[in-house]
Parts: sequence; C-alpha cells; structure tokens
Amino acid sequence: MCVVLVRSVMLYILVIFAVRLMGKRQLGELQPSELVITILVSNIATLPIEDVNIPVVVGVTPILALVCFEVMTSWINLHFPKLRELVSGSPKIVIRGGRIERDILRELRFSVDDLLMALRSKDIFDLDEVQFAMVETTGSISVMKKQSSDTPTRSDMAVPAEEADPPVLIISDGLFVGKAMKSLKVSRSAVEMLLSANGLGVKDVFIMTIDSTGSCFVADKQGRAPLKISLGGEKSDKS
Repeated sequence: MCVVLVRSVMLYILVIFAVRLMGKRQLGELQPSELVITILVSNIATLPIEDVNIPVVVGVTPILALVCFEVMTSWINLHFPKLRELVSGSPKIVIRGGRIERDILRELRFSVDDLLMALRSKDIFDLDEVQFAMVETTGSISVMKKQSSDTPTRSDMAVPAEEADPPVLIISDGLFVGKAMKSLKVSRSAVEMLLSANGLGVKDVFIMTIDSTGSCFVADKQGRAPLKISLGGEKSDKS
C-alpha cells in the first residue's frame, strides 16, 4: 500500500510538471496535438500505479519523451506556419456578412444545433445579431456582432473614463503576497499602518486588493462589510 502511495505521489508531481511545461491552456483550448499528448500522458501515468510490478521508470520515461516531443513540435510550429496549419488546422469562417456558410459547416461537421449552442455560449440567442463568426482551431467560436446589436462603449457615448490596471491582491488570508507588493512598490509598513488606522491587523484580513490609484478593498475574516479605503489612510466608502 505504501509503495502505491509513493508511486502515485511521484507520478502526480511528474504529470503536473509535464502539463506546466506544455503551457497554460484550459482543456477546451487545447490544440489537437496537445490533447493527444495529454490523453497519452494520463494513460501512461496510471500503468505503474495499477501494477506495482511495472518499474516507475517505465512510466516516467515515455511521459518525459512525449512532453519533450510536444515542446519541440510547438517550437517547430512557431517557426513553420505551413506545418502548423497541417498539424493544427486553420480557423474557418462560418458566418460572413451575416450569412451562414453552409459549405464550411458541412466541412466542419457542424450541425445547426452545434452552431446555435456555440453562439449561446457567447450570450447570443438571435442569429440576426451576428455579423461574423469563426471556428478556431481549438473548436471554440469567435463572434463579432453587428454594430447595431453590439453593446456601446464609453467612447461611443462620449463618457470620459480613466484608464487603470485592475486591482491586485496584496493580502490573502492574513498573509502578504510578496510579488504583488513588489510589483506595486508598496511597503508592508504602509499597508500595516493603513489597516491599523482602521482597526485591523494583517492577520484579521481575509482579502485585500489595491489598484494603481491607491484605492484599497479590504474584507476581514469576521465577515463584516468590506471597506474601501485609500492608501493615504482615508476611508472613501463602505459597502
């Protein structure tokens, strides 16, 4: 039993390392070659776990070989577009100018139901709203709405807006997030003083974020109403 546990942990760590090495993609975004490698790696990893008579190296070697092959294939695809198109295919336009391309749908073996389901995943329930749609090589669909059906932006409505990066998490469950603090150039002492001025300690904070303007969101571990405070120490809002 102990041997199986040790093998399981070893192969778990190896598979995590292999997936990380292949890159950050969600399952639905995998290219065909990446999906095949993922399936093979998962199947090979189970063999030494199910049969203790199989040496661990029998599972480790092909996993590392497959991952190296995938990394090399990705590098080759990056430098040779024609080969990339052969391996991964190319995007296909299924709606152009508001008109459905039936020939392309048949080529992709996309039924009408498949098309409608893909559009609904983009919050589009009326085909008349679609100007252009393309099926990507991952199988996902990209959609451009007609201008008359698209959501207006602030620039369309002439509403001024300040450009700013999204808030960054600096405290998680009572602990500082060092990399975030360093990237924002915010000192721990400044944050501790800000929290102290509002009757909190670092250990009392469940989540704290800060944006580029110095505005902070603080949620404590007691479940009380979150605070909106500025890095200057002033309480700006309480929601």
